[in-house]
This record gives sequence, structure tokens and C-alpha cells, in this order.
Amino acid sequence: MVFVPLGGIGEIGMNLALYGFGPENNREWIAVDCGVSFAGPELPGVDLVFPDIRFLEQERHSLKAIIITHAHEDHYGGLMSLWPKLKVPVYATPFTAALLEAKREGEPGAPKIPVTIFTPGDRFRCGPFEIEAINVTHSIPEPVSLAIRTSLGTVLHTGDWKIDLTPALGKPTDEKRFREIGEEGVLALICDSTNAMRDGVSPSEQDVNRSLAEIIKMSEGRVALTTFSSNVGRIRSIAQAAAEAGRQVLLMGRSMKRMADVAAELGYMENLPPFLSEQDFGYIPREKAVIVLTGSQGESRAALARLANDEHPAVALSKGDTVIFSSRAIPGNEKAINDIKNNLVDMGVRVIEDRDMLVHVSGHPRRSELKQMYDWVKPKIAIPAHGEAQHLVAHAAFARSLGIKQVVSMRNGDMVRLAPGNAEIIDEVPFGRIYKDGYLIGSQEAMGISERRKLSYAGQVCVVVELTGKHEMRHDPEVALLGLPKEDIEGDSMEELLIDAAAGAIESIPRARRKDFELVKEAVRRAVRAEANDAWGKKPVVTVFVVGG
Repeated sequence: MVFVPLGGIGEIGMNLALYGFGPENNREWIAVDCGVSFAGPELPGVDLVFPDIRFLEQERHSLKAIIITHAHEDHYGGLMSLWPKLKVPVYATPFTAALLEAKREGEPGAPKIPVTIFTPGDRFRCGPFEIEAINVTHSIPEPVSLAIRTSLGTVLHTGDWKIDLTPALGKPTDEKRFREIGEEGVLALICDSTNAMRDGVSPSEQDVNRSLAEIIKMSEGRVALTTFSSNVGRIRSIAQAAAEAGRQVLLMGRSMKRMADVAAELGYMENLPPFLSEQDFGYIPREKAVIVLTGSQGESRAALARLANDEHPAVALSKGDTVIFSSRAIPGNEKAINDIKNNLVDMGVRVIEDRDMLVHVSGHPRRSELKQMYDWVKPKIAIPAHGEAQHLVAHAAFARSLGIKQVVSMRNGDMVRLAPGNAEIIDEVPFGRIYKDGYLIGSQEAMGISERRKLSYAGQVCVVVELTGKHEMRHDPEVALLGLPKEDIEGDSMEELLIDAAAGAIESIPRARRKDFELVKEAVRRAVRAEANDAWGKKPVVTVFVVGG
């Protein structure tokens, strides 16, 4: 039995884990989760980042199923794009399946993915694997851990979880079932590492709800709360607190509305007053309004950014209003989030975040919760997962301190043999990242992303050279500058400098050799690039066209 992560180990996001059973030349597989990451400024124009599934495509004939633990984008967001390359059975909880269908309806041309529904407590077989879904608590409805049973032993794949005795939605993490499985014997625990560096226990969602209710009650103007749209329990709690304070709630943002619609269809929004429409919002007194909106990560096109920039046609914030960031900053988003906060403060809006009051709590286990899981399960092998390098190292050291004899530190692409024998890395499979760029999906090279990054740093110069039949310049080279300064430090025209550089390069080539257009192109390219570097200190992308008769 082997474990192979293609994403999610050494990073937070893009989770895709494989379990294989059988000899190397006849191994059957299941995949757990199929997530995405989001592109930062280092990937200009990229929409989404997926794990590279070349290996899975090679093993497609032996892939029995994809099983989704919950409906966060970093665990299921790649299905729509990657499933057509695999076309295998998908298993998911009702909420995940409904959200996937709602997402498909909003994306023209998206594939219809047949999903087999399961709920916590269900068992089902996929090839040589028997899967049992175990209820856990997280910041989204219906998260599960998976007990993956084979004739060589049971592996527990936790997914995202925490121990919360008073969750906003659903039942607490199923301690009884984890203990029972631990008594049966657990070969390996593949476990969430996100908060492995934090001592203690994560606060309960109910603690956050009480704090938010108090803020809403005490605030004088409008109250806007931005949170992850997937946190249905928090959205529901905010709506309840608003109703108790005599306020009405407006939902803003496409993903927020879609999530609420799916939650309502499945009964998670029962006994709540109806949400406001944007058209009715303007008629509600300021002290009677609550807005729940997207944009907690500083997304430039999300609802919060539009309000912070006063760009929404029907909804606005003003001096004396309150905005609550009921979320955590995903690493890399800090600057965008701070820009929005500064805009709000400039407007006279009061900004409240996690360091000010209890307005957010993580959905992942801290060290005391991890210890409880290890005590319940008593695994022979521990493999830290779902975290960046520092989280994985901290988790590995913590597991060893709890007496776990076999702790495997690994990264994406490593193949770990779990049984028989001692756990160890025995191979590496192809792994990496692929990118959704508009309608297309491919590698950085195939999508031209590396070249685009160069263009974003130093611009482009296009040069057209026209030679006569005698290989002389018909006229000065034509130059077009994109993204370059107009003048150098002396005030000389950058365009003229580069024209002179191109002409000089051509004149330095003996006339007889100018019939070699490739030689001319390369000489001009080098000369223009060098001149730009001398004048500016940066090397643009230079494209040269040579025509002649």
C-alpha cells in the first residue's frame, strides 16, 4: 500500500492525494480531493493553479474513484477542469455535490460530473479499498475524514478538521468513532498540519458567534462583515444575530449568494428572515442594516473592494459604519487586504479584525487537538500533510514527542510505502503545477506565462528592419516601445536611442552577410537590449522582424 500526494504537502492549497494498492505493475488507485490554488502577482493573467496530473492520467485505467472530503476550493475546486481528463466516479457529500452542480450551471460548457452521494457513517468500496466517512468539524458544512481500509491495514486521512464541541452547524467531531477505529488498529494517520505550530485548542465557532452578535448589537451605523463564503455556519449565525438586533441582512458577492442558495436548498438556512435585495437596501435605515459580503482576501473585483472604492451603484458605506474582517489573511494577500482597510479608514469606517476582537476562528486543529487525535487513533505511522514546510516540520516533531515511532516527512511527488514493512519513501512520480489561463490549461511554458512575467517586469520592444535588394537599410528601423520609459536619465528619447542602436548593429554587419536575416535579427536584438539596459538598467523583451527584397 502506497501514499502519493500530488498537491497539498509543502503548501496550503491544491490538495490531491493518491492511495495505491498492489504490486508496482498492477496497482489500483483512489484519489482523495482535487483542489486548486490561486495565482498571485508572480503569475500575471493566470486564473487558477492546479496540481499536475500527468501521473494520474497515465494510471487512469487503474483509478477507481475520486473522493472529496469537503467543498472548499483547495479540496474540490479543480474537479470541473481536471475531471474530463480522468472521467472516473466521484464521491461527495450532499453539500459538496450541490455546490459542484451550482458551480457548473454558472460556467458555460462545464462538464456534467456524475457524483455518488455519501454521508458520515457510510461505507463504500472502490476496488481494493473500503472507505468509511467520519464526521468532523470544520468551517464548512459536511466535512469528513476518511478511514481507508485494505487487507494491509487502515489509513486515516483526516482532511481538514478541528475539535469543536459547539459547532455552528452539524455535529461535533466524532470522537467515539475515531476511538473505535483506533482500537481496531490504525496503520497510518495522514493529518492536517495547518496549526501545528500553535499551542492549545482553537476557540469554538459559538464563541465567535457571541462576539459578532455583541458587535452588531452595539454598533451604531451599518455593519458589514466579510468572511469566506463557504462558512455557512457563520453566515447563518450573523443572520440570527442581526435579526435579534432588529436588523436586516444583505448578501453581496456571487459566491456568497450561490453558497447561501445551496445551503438553503439543503435546509441549513431554515427559520431565518429573508435576505434583502440590493434594490431594497437603500430604503433600510443605516442602523438597521447588516451586509455579509465577499472580498476578505482583498480581491480587487469582490464586493468589499467595490464598497471600499465607492464603486457600487446600489450599496455604499459611509463615516460611522463598521466593517468586520471575520476571516484570516491567506499568506500573500496581506497587501491587498491592507489597501482595502486603509481605504475604509479614510472613509471614516471603523475596521475590526481578529487582533482587535474575537471575530474569526480557524477550522484547523492546534496542538492540543492534534494530541487528542493521536490519543484516539494510536497510529503506527504519522505523515504530516496540509501545510507549508514550517507546519510540516513542527507537526513531525510533535508526533515524535507523542511517541510515534514512524514519522515520514515527505513532499509532493514522493511515493511512500505504508505496508508491508517500515514506512519509507520508495519512489517519486511526476508532479508540479498546471495553470488555467482564460479558456486554456497547460504548463507555464505552454501558456507563455514565463514570457508574460518578463513583459510585466521590463516591457517589450518591437523592431522592424527593411532591407533593399542590395542588403542596405531602406530607411531607419521602426521601433515600438511597450511598457518602457519615454526618456533616459539625460532626457534623451528612449525610442531614438533604440533606433540608433538597431541601425548601428545593422551597419556593423558586412553587407554580404546581411542576406542572413537570422543573423541580422539576433544582432539587432542584442544591440537594442544592451542599449535599453545601459539607458534604463533593465532588459526588455526584444522582438525583431526583418523584411527585404
